[in-house]
Amino acid sequence: MLSTNAAHTHTTYHAPVFEPTVDELAVLKKLELGQSISLEDALHDHVSKRLLERGMVVQRDGHISITEQGLQLIKRNDA
Repeated sequence: MLSTNAAHTHTTYHAPVFEPTVDELAVLKKLELGQSISLEDALHDHVSKRLLERGMVVQRDGHISITEQGLQLIKRNDA
């Protein structure tokens, strides 16, 4: 039976493996190349909240910045 208890806190489900969408990869690539994306632009362009939730980007001074984890996701294999 479903609980209607208002005190129950909701947690965000995270799949065991993060598979970024093409749009998410494009945002990470833009950030890697040094393009600045403001929070306002991110909201307007519907940048995925998953990137923030998964630690791929952080909010700093009104802009989003790529993290080391985000860089590792898009890192190319030269082998």
